Amino acid sequence: MNQIVNQPIASLADPLVIAGRAYASRLLVGTGKYKDFGETRAAIDAAGAEIVTVAIRRMNIGQEPGQPSLLEVLPPDQFTILPNTAGCFTADDAVRTLRLARELLDDHRLVKLEVLGDAKTLFPNMPETLKAAETLVKEGFEVMVYCADDPIQARMLEDMGCVAIMPLASLIGSGMGILNPWNSQLIIEQAKVPVLVDAGVGTASDAAIAMELGCDGVLMNTAIAAAQDPIRMAGAMKKAVEAGRDAWLAGRMPKKFYSAVPSSPTGGLIGAK
Repeated sequence: MNQIVNQPIASLADPLVIAGRAYASRLLVGTGKYKDFGETRAAIDAAGAEIVTVAIRRMNIGQEPGQPSLLEVLPPDQFTILPNTAGCFTADDAVRTLRLARELLDDHRLVKLEVLGDAKTLFPNMPETLKAAETLVKEGFEVMVYCADDPIQARMLEDMGCVAIMPLASLIGSGMGILNPWNSQLIIEQAKVPVLVDAGVGTASDAAIAMELGCDGVLMNTAIAAAQDPIRMAGAMKKAVEAGRDAWLAGRMPKKFYSAVPSSPTGGLIGAK
């Protein structure tokens, strides 16, 4: 059972630090699209996730008294609940939704902002995202923000006080993986806050690639929930994120085109003259 809330940074060897709080896991997991709450909890446990994101407009966390609440299976003393604004298409709707979440979760301030451009692609509406982020930061929210993979707008969001930048890898639910790794790297290189890939991961290799690029973490939902075996896929994603992080920390060998080098020493070969 996860017991992770607000760990001291010094207690972890390689923590993910968001808004001053430390987490051992760099895999953040959504809570939608599972067949029931039991599968939701099993998948999150298999993923080792400590931060779980919840769509306030779609999931009951207390706004519907008498109905089953997600918090019964994912208690806030065991997980960091990350309310999100999935389904919001304007800054006003997003801000209103997160104000509600703050009330429901006893002044909880860490939130995920997403303002969508249209219902077909779910691509972020960046003017409305910037507007909402500015309002939320001024109101004391700690904003993790879903955004386009645009380095300029990512920097604008960081400059206004967002605590994490979350560019999409590809469209939400598409499973297409990271389509523009160059833009992702530009965002990572300039950022002074955590950068997490959000949206588009389809399988474990996608998560590993994101981490090998230098991302601080990965957020996913559909890639796990829509797998034929969600629990097993959750475990695979955990391993992929950990392996990708280790590979990035280790530093890969440089790529060399048309310059083959034997992996074994060539000196002192038997029979060599």
